[in-house]
Amino acid sequence: MTLQLLEGSAAIAEAAIAAGCRFFAGYPMSPFTGLLEHMSRRLSEAGGVCLNAESEIEGVNMTLGAAAAGTRAATGSCGQGIALMQEAIAEAALNETPFVVFNLARNQQDYFQATRGGGWGDYRTITLAPKDIPEAVEHTQLLFHLADKHRAPVMLYGDPLLAQTRVGVDIQHRDFGELPPKDWALDGTGGGTGRSRQVWTWAMGKATDPGPGPDGHWRAIAEKFDRIGELEARHEQSDVDDAETVVVSFGSAAKFVEHVVAELRAEGHRIGWFRPITLWPFPGDALAAATRTAQRVLVFELNAGQMVDDVRIHAHDRRAVRFVGGVSIAESGLSYGPLLDAPVIRRRILEAL
Repeated sequence: MTLQLLEGSAAIAEAAIAAGCRFFAGYPMSPFTGLLEHMSRRLSEAGGVCLNAESEIEGVNMTLGAAAAGTRAATGSCGQGIALMQEAIAEAALNETPFVVFNLARNQQDYFQATRGGGWGDYRTITLAPKDIPEAVEHTQLLFHLADKHRAPVMLYGDPLLAQTRVGVDIQHRDFGELPPKDWALDGTGGGTGRSRQVWTWAMGKATDPGPGPDGHWRAIAEKFDRIGELEARHEQSDVDDAETVVVSFGSAAKFVEHVVAELRAEGHRIGWFRPITLWPFPGDALAAATRTAQRVLVFELNAGQMVDDVRIHAHDRRAVRFVGGVSIAESGLSYGPLLDAPVIRRRILEAL
């Protein structure tokens, strides 16, 4: 293992390149800007292309085009910029074009955006929310694999701590197994042969080679996302077997909760924690099992209450669910406020016991 001291944005960029990403397009918007800057410097050195688009809409559509040609491609922004990308993300989901979207968000207020989406049609977006930079390095490579495996756009949900903190990380290519061939890619090999290909949301096909049409195609897409929901849910948990209280959190906030819960457990409290690694698919069955004996299920997230909806749906007893998070933004609007502090989290949990 060789550790490199890297800022999170640089580590994610290196992980994307190690995963085979060779096209990246984006528009600068803090805290995503650092990732775009690192990709603009490093991707050309790896034989790829990075474009500073004139808007988020141009960036995501450039990425869709590169991905449709079979290239491992990615784009990103913070949540405000990704709001502008929603139509293209939905189109990619419905015409089965795989690419990665990096949301280096300013806070945790993009949970609904990531898990519910803002485009049209019956689709969802696989979303991984790493708790720290080493996990973000792993998740970055996993997301490129999942995108190609399921032919779908996927998302990494990060934040300023992931983007701007420096830690020692090990960057190396990770193999997640075999993938189906990209025999659908618009790579020019079928031109003039009568076997030209299409990537089309309506899937109408051609007169000589009719497709299933929108009804048949969209039914198949809906069934595919049902299968993804069954296959790809991921979570982490600790000390839930005898816990009277289970605290649920995601992303960087979960790192703080994990620390606080370990302290409280050492002091004799029967408390555990649960972290959804995939925000979608939400690991509902695992949460139900983890909260089976809990008298209290506390949800800590830095927003007005978004993931708490999924926790109420899946917790063994929804009446036990209480929200202990809240909106907490720095004065600049670009980072977290005072609630992301271990002593504050500790106090909120103790007050709810």
